[in-house]
Amino acid sequence: MLSRVADAVFWMSRYIERAESVARFVDVSLQLSLDRPEADAAQWSALVAAAGDDEAFRALHGEATREAVLAFLTFDAAHPSSIVSCLRHARENARSVREIISSEMWEELNKSYLMVGDAARAPMDEPHAFYASVKRASATFVGLMHITMTHGEAWHFGRLGRLLERADTATRILDVKSFLLTPATATQDESQWAALLRSASALEMYRKRHGAIEPSRVVDFLMLEREFPRSVLHCLGKSVQSLHAIAGTPFGASSSEAERALGRLHAQFEYERTSDLLAYGLHAYIDDFQQKLNAVGVAIGDTFFAPAIAADVQPLAEQQQQQQQ
Repeated sequence: MLSRVADAVFWMSRYIERAESVARFVDVSLQLSLDRPEADAAQWSALVAAAGDDEAFRALHGEATREAVLAFLTFDAAHPSSIVSCLRHARENARSVREIISSEMWEELNKSYLMVGDAARAPMDEPHAFYASVKRASATFVGLMHITMTHGEAWHFGRLGRLLERADTATRILDVKSFLLTPATATQDESQWAALLRSASALEMYRKRHGAIEPSRVVDFLMLEREFPRSVLHCLGKSVQSLHAIAGTPFGASSSEAERALGRLHAQFEYERTSDLLAYGLHAYIDDFQQKLNAVGVAIGDTFFAPAIAADVQPLAEQQQQQQQ
């Protein structure tokens, strides 16, 4: 497969997953603000921090308000991680590989992009319905990709990008909420932890497994639950499978730095225990994980996408590498 094709499919999926994640964060925060009218700038600042965009936001808007955060994370075309920017980048990547993806995938992505563009030009009277539409469109795209695209190299690159982005998102939102694990506040705000689970569509499955909400169990479920498709461990395991399928090596073997970097990270999670993770310090642990996950992304880019950038075949590739950093 051409490097530019692999790069485009990988980032197409990654951007769509990122747009969905932002929609999840914003929608849950809106619901919390209805339940807790006293919510102040700290809550909206935490939302921007969860998306990893606090410095850029402060430079543009200063204090975090509901209106400023919604506009920044949803419709700011100059901000690379806003919903509209993510869908634009996903669409640009998809356009360059129209011969690889199915027509149903292209039509769904194009429809999603136009829907967000229309919403940006009119007052958002029903924000919950809008963000639900973004999440539903992403889920539809993933489903179409699964049932209309041959499960070969291109499909595995798409799944790899989606799962790495999903693992990144799960740790970001956990990191923002980690202050609740201090002794003084560890059990006082169940609604915040329930919101965290809702942002990952995990609340119902968590309740079925554990019942009452306990912070340590929430961390365990989102980080180390093998069977939940949005947990970090599950995402890493499926990512390893896709990377081995791409490289043509059996599970457990490795032929590239990308496979070794991802394999090491997955093995670490395979034998991790929540008690050890919390004893180490959730923020410090997640910070270390983020650095290792970034290293995995760089290794994947160097192994599979570098020729596309060197040949300047796809101008967006350089920007995407910077996004990964």
